[in-house]
Amino acid sequence: MKKVLLILCLFYKGLFAQDVVNQVLILNEGRYDYTTGQIESPVTIGTYDPASNYYSIVDTIEGARFASDMLIDGDYFYVAADTQLLKYDLNSYELLNTQAVSGVRNIYIVNDNLFVTRGEYGVSFDSYLQIYSKSDLSFVSQLDTTNGPKWTTQNMVHYENKLYVAINNGFEWGNEKSLIGVLDLNSLSYLEEIDLGPDATNPDNIMISEEFIFTVNNKNWSGASFSKLDLNTNSSTTINVSDVSTGCGTSCLRGDRINFQISMDSVLLEWDPATLLSSGNPVGINQNFYELSYDKVNDFLYASETDYSTYGKVHIYDVNNNLVSEFDCGVSPGTIVFDIRSITSINSHANLQNYDNTYFDLFGRKINKIESHSKAVYIHMGRKIFR
Repeated sequence: MKKVLLILCLFYKGLFAQDVVNQVLILNEGRYDYTTGQIESPVTIGTYDPASNYYSIVDTIEGARFASDMLIDGDYFYVAADTQLLKYDLNSYELLNTQAVSGVRNIYIVNDNLFVTRGEYGVSFDSYLQIYSKSDLSFVSQLDTTNGPKWTTQNMVHYENKLYVAINNGFEWGNEKSLIGVLDLNSLSYLEEIDLGPDATNPDNIMISEEFIFTVNNKNWSGASFSKLDLNTNSSTTINVSDVSTGCGTSCLRGDRINFQISMDSVLLEWDPATLLSSGNPVGINQNFYELSYDKVNDFLYASETDYSTYGKVHIYDVNNNLVSEFDCGVSPGTIVFDIRSITSINSHANLQNYDNTYFDLFGRKINKIESHSKAVYIHMGRKIFR
């Protein structure tokens, strides 16, 4: 009964708000054996329904050794998987377009352009930043190593009319970089590179809050640091994380704090960019995680775990770091994204007339198999019922 009440509280929290989490997409990276050259667990995409706590696989990406990124834009979502760039319909999960992109790492959309960062172990490219059309994934342009980044690139954010790209050269141990590349989004020209300094090499994650960029830096995996970049002045401050002998395994911006975990550790830490302390504070969660992602609508933290070969699981924590739900998923759930939609109120869904014995949830989505869903409030025959 407690679990039912928790789900209902979670659900009703957003009913009268402008935004709701319609579904959560999970990109499971699977497992590839580099020794045998065999895919032991394929890359899959799953969807999780927060209202019913129901998870299902919507597609398997055949032939991909791994996957590295996924994002939602409008009615579509995009996936970076090994040598493939893929576009799907967000509602039907139909695969609409594919594009071959060697070394694709991360993807980012601004207006009609889909930006791709690149990098792969032991491989050099003539371009580490490419641009594709988000409508059909056709090639638009690229910045070669003369007019753009010269080394492996990773995550991206944008502020006003500029794209900021993390340049870490993370696949060449001992030659890691500490650069942020800046691209003009109007002219698609490369403007400059900002050096975060010698203690900020190998920026693995890049996050933005208002006019500040934050990076989590893994150096050469002998330590970790945080950098704070002021976009008004291009000045940065880097803080070494104390008492750390390895890099950061995963991190995310959770409200105004950065949640992070040291690689192979089981303590989840919190770092406050406002105080710039040299160490993080434990938040009371002790579990080794693979990926962290923040649900800003419900103020929930989604944290995945895996053994990299047989299972994956996602835990959901509230603002007080209490576990409110969890669900099983695929192997190595490495990207978690939220399908956020706007609704007016619950009353707009109560008028659904479904005299063919069809059930709908309170977001207006058709429920195909009501027996497989948890106890919750549904729309049936034009009325709200608890089932």
